[in-house]
Amino acid sequence: MAAEEIKPVIDGSKIPPLNGENKNFIELDIDKDLQDGVYDHVHTRFPPEPNGYLHIGHAKSILLNYGIAKEYGGQFNLRFDDTNPTKEKSEFVDAIIDNVKWLCPEYDGKIYYASDYFDKMYEIAVKIIKKGHAYVSDLSAEEIKEYRGTLTEPGKNDPNRDRSIEENLDLFERMKNGEFKDGEKTLRAKIDMASSNINMRDPIIYRVAHLTHQHTGDKWCIYPMYDFAHPIEDGIEGITHSLCTLEFEDHRPLYDWVVREAEFPVPPRQIEFAKLYLNNVVTGKRYIKKLVEQKIVDGWDDPRLVSISGLRRRGFTPESIKKFVDMAGVSKSQSINDYAALEYCIREDLKPTAPRMLAVLDPIKLIIDNYPEGQVEMIDAPNNLENPDLGSRQVPFSRELYIERDDFMAEPVPKYKRLYPGNEVRLMYAYFVKATSFETDENGKVTVVHCTYDPETKSGSGFTGRKVKGTIHWVEATTAKTFTVRLYENIIDEEKGVYDPETGELNLNPHSIEIVKAFCEPSLADAKPFDRFQFIRNGFFCVDCKDSKDGEPVFNRIVSLKSSFKLPAKKN
Repeated sequence: MAAEEIKPVIDGSKIPPLNGENKNFIELDIDKDLQDGVYDHVHTRFPPEPNGYLHIGHAKSILLNYGIAKEYGGQFNLRFDDTNPTKEKSEFVDAIIDNVKWLCPEYDGKIYYASDYFDKMYEIAVKIIKKGHAYVSDLSAEEIKEYRGTLTEPGKNDPNRDRSIEENLDLFERMKNGEFKDGEKTLRAKIDMASSNINMRDPIIYRVAHLTHQHTGDKWCIYPMYDFAHPIEDGIEGITHSLCTLEFEDHRPLYDWVVREAEFPVPPRQIEFAKLYLNNVVTGKRYIKKLVEQKIVDGWDDPRLVSISGLRRRGFTPESIKKFVDMAGVSKSQSINDYAALEYCIREDLKPTAPRMLAVLDPIKLIIDNYPEGQVEMIDAPNNLENPDLGSRQVPFSRELYIERDDFMAEPVPKYKRLYPGNEVRLMYAYFVKATSFETDENGKVTVVHCTYDPETKSGSGFTGRKVKGTIHWVEATTAKTFTVRLYENIIDEEKGVYDPETGELNLNPHSIEIVKAFCEPSLADAKPFDRFQFIRNGFFCVDCKDSKDGEPVFNRIVSLKSSFKLPAKKN
């Protein structure tokens, strides 16, 4: 029976009054369903097909479904829509489970599979055949497409549409028993070939496919189609609100038809929302698979991708992704979000939490000629000036240091405030130094800068004799550790856009990754996978979870310190 025929299961008078303040349209619909007594609880689900890794768009669906269930004190299911064994792998299943648990650490961890309901789906298909509302077709896929009609022309009936119930039951059982080849028979819903909605023109609900399933093995040689299986899965699990993206809006009449034919006493309700789109990123599984197979990236979790696994490996946090999804909002209007907004969210998350460390990515040597040879002193360095609770650490300092190449210019440009001959700057946490001379190689490239220091100017000493305009960071040369650092740009050439309009190929950025050997303060040797730091003036970095070894971390730059994103103005 239809949803509007369901009798209220609770007393609506006991539901608190509706409050639309700051609620999205889905929450308002759920409030009304509870108020009207259509449901007495809220039960949502996230139902991915395990045919690839999840991306940032899926994060919105995960967090929305999980968040709604949590908000209403309800239940959330992670369920795999594993009805198509041609593309599904256990690797994808494992990655998706990991993604959901990472984004939703309070999730109870129970996993559901559509394939666990194959017996029930078969029973429901038989029930629909017995009602005279489904039939076995002999048409090929091409013929079914031809018979379907167009957006302006109705379809025409399948020659097998009027087969008897007995014949359809026999043929469907023989399909299950493996008597027919792939594509030789299908089971079609008997609805309306003249419907204005093409999805309702006798859609296929079962096909023959002699394939080994990653979860059920060789038990089945027929598999249900998504549009048939999905509403049944929701009905079996007691899902109340099936939240999905807008491309399923035209499929909703078929969804409702299936739950009605299956005779679920309290049918689930489908509600659609707009997808989360990002500009200049690759999310299509076909394209990512190609990048993986061609070894342009080192897997579905490459840090240049916006797969959830890739974002996690690069160093994004669950909190930053949640913040980004919240900023994007929930609506029925499609829009494209700026990648800079996602970067803004991770910066805001890490600014107060990430220790600020000394690392030099493009080094030249700095020699303090008047500093005592052989002496190494320990300098106190705060871990994060924005968060005193993170404390401080001791870093070594001596006569020989490394500084960034762009912190010295032999011939400074106007308004240059860092080191150049005759100029004085502060070495962060340490002393004032003045450049006196420099050395170059045979190509004229600066290799060593000589300077003198003023021992009266040590940071924290209270010295007020004079001021300098520039401060630069450094690493002590004899104790510095050399680690691999990966600097990322967008894998897409942003000036050209994602796809070549003529070939359909991706416009790849040949400079999407730069690998350097950086000199780092020695304490970074103890960094563990997923530890995050700010390398002063160079950005936020995360220890890579795949390529790092004990004592030899590999650092991925999450994001630079500079932002092009501006928060939208607040509405009055």
